[in-house]
Amino acid sequence: MAAPLDPVIAGIIPLLPLRDPTVMTPQSAREALRALAASRAAVPPPPVADVADIKVKGGAAPLDARVYRDGTGKAPTVVFFHGGGWVAGDLETHDRQARLLAIETGSIVVSVDYRRPPETRFPGAFEDAFAAVRDVIARIAEFGGNAARVGVAGDSAGGNLAAATAIACRDTGIRLAGQLLVYPVTDALGGYRDAAVNARYPSRTENAEGYFLSHAVMQWFAGHYLADLKDSADWRVSPLRANSLAGVAPAVVTTAWFDPLRDEGAAYVAALKAAGVPATHHEGAGLIHGYFGLRDAAPIARAEAERARADFRRLLDKGA
Repeated sequence: MAAPLDPVIAGIIPLLPLRDPTVMTPQSAREALRALAASRAAVPPPPVADVADIKVKGGAAPLDARVYRDGTGKAPTVVFFHGGGWVAGDLETHDRQARLLAIETGSIVVSVDYRRPPETRFPGAFEDAFAAVRDVIARIAEFGGNAARVGVAGDSAGGNLAAATAIACRDTGIRLAGQLLVYPVTDALGGYRDAAVNARYPSRTENAEGYFLSHAVMQWFAGHYLADLKDSADWRVSPLRANSLAGVAPAVVTTAWFDPLRDEGAAYVAALKAAGVPATHHEGAGLIHGYFGLRDAAPIARAEAERARADFRRLLDKGA
């Protein structure tokens, strides 16, 4: 039997943004996530040795990025993509997550500010993510200095971009050491509006409302990212729809039990394993979507995130 919703997290849910798509706009969603990040200003961010703003190549033009270092010498390098339903989120909203990734994996983390919809729809964000990874690898001496120890990571929509980028890397002969997919979008076929697709994933009904991310908000996000719902079948949107996952980088995948995305994340783990890809799954008992951002408020969230990052570190230390 599944663990019940953690009571601390239950008390936090009413305070979280992005829960009513009937009044959301892209700008209000962005402002809400920024405000949530700003509300933690009194809590010092996890300290790292150095933080620097840089530029990396994107699909159409240079992108803002931020590099986090917590040591000296050669180290793994992780290219990180923030969540926010492709529409919201930025370098500031995910600053703490990037810092923790650097600290707990011993990596140099490059957080990428990809283009967002509706200003730039699919495939803009994917093209930016893939271009950024290629650029970081081409400039690896500026970062971790070891091209055999490069990984990708992201949460939610960022996890979607990390998963799709890992497939693109395989297809172009780039060997990644690992991928960390945090409650990722893996099957957006039909934009979360197709009854037959939704029926394959009971969590879309079980967790449709009341647990921060709702099924209706996922429809809203997909509707902004995709100019044409036909694109939802593209593996760059729905990595689970790729013809084959054989040969992609080993993965650590986290899901949350009280998350509409839970079952598609679990399905991705199963598909990776069926393709012979080593994959570790953290099921997130008692947790909700977004729990990586609840470290300071919920001990259960902190512990689960730390376990996932520790597993990811082992992949990076092993190397491609």
